[in-house]
Amino acid sequence: MFPGKINPRQMKKMMKQLGMEMEELPAREVVIKLEDREIVIENPTVNVIRAMGQKTYQIAGEERELVAVPEEDVRLVAEQAGVSPDEAREALKKTGGDLAEAIMLLTRE
Repeated sequence: MFPGKINPRQMKKMMKQLGMEMEELPAREVVIKLEDREIVIENPTVNVIRAMGQKTYQIAGEERELVAVPEEDVRLVAEQAGVSPDEAREALKKTGGDLAEAIMLLTRE
């Protein structure tokens, strides 16, 4: 996009000339909630870029994906495996929400 290397100071000056501002947020964690799962960004670097009346968030960091576990599935696994709801929830998280695999995991232990 830009020829050669541009140091951060030059980049900031160019952005200011274009009417853009950039600010780094002191975030500890960013959570993106989707319909069926959550994406957690740990130790993020979050920059807010303001331009033309809009804010754009730029996020970089270590990604971890969490599968949402429906309570109905937790109850079913707990009942079938004869364990507590907390144990059932952990097994479902380990198996990525696979009911049969979670039940097998709990009944093997």
